[in-house]
Amino acid sequence: MEEMSFWDHLEALRWCLLRVVIVLFIALVGCFVALPNVFDTWILGPAHADFFVYKWFAFMYGEGSDVNIININVASQFMTHITTSLWIALVLTFPYLMYQIWVFVKPALYPQEIKGVKGAFVGGTVLFYLGCAVGYLIVFPIIFKFLTQYQVSQEIVNQISLNSYMGIFLMMIFIMGLVFEMPMLAWLLSQLGVLRKPFLRKYRKHAVVVLLVLAAIITPTGDPFTLMVVFLPLYLLYEFSIVLVRDGEPELSVTD
Repeated sequence: MEEMSFWDHLEALRWCLLRVVIVLFIALVGCFVALPNVFDTWILGPAHADFFVYKWFAFMYGEGSDVNIININVASQFMTHITTSLWIALVLTFPYLMYQIWVFVKPALYPQEIKGVKGAFVGGTVLFYLGCAVGYLIVFPIIFKFLTQYQVSQEIVNQISLNSYMGIFLMMIFIMGLVFEMPMLAWLLSQLGVLRKPFLRKYRKHAVVVLLVLAAIITPTGDPFTLMVVFLPLYLLYEFSIVLVRDGEPELSVTD
């Protein structure tokens, strides 16, 4: 393997970042142009009573009604158009971002390491999109439905602002995408000698409690069904993490 100097690494990183920025900018422009055609159907979908998720879980949600989203700031609609386009562009270009990270780190890997790390990048991309889908189809509709129907007093009418809606919409989807990266993080820590199967198995019960608390925080509803809908994917991710990590005891120190 040819040795690379610090400046060579810096130059390689600069070109990777430049390519990412160019692709991201192109995706941003495309999303900005296309967004008005999909905003009502997909982004504002959970605000409509006929949203297909509500139909699938009609036994839980019952009859619903449309939620009117209002704008109280002169520049909000324009800024929402830009920021939403940027977030969607980031999601769409995520595989290319992962590829550029792979291009940058590949020269530093040994041949036997390349196959495993390449699979991790692919798996991380798939899990990220799966997490975003869970956030869009399950987590956000549940939270949005609960919060818009909750009233501390019958005299107070809920009026949902555009900024409030988009803030929780983008946050929930992105958070779930990151949460679904847990198996890849466990695999990476395993490769570094920090994490092993016995540790995850030993603290499985503790992990269940932590995941239940996390699911309760994500979904502030009080019914067990909603809690389990969010908890089960998180627990399955934990079990999948156990499958990916190595056996044996963690290597607390590196010796020659």
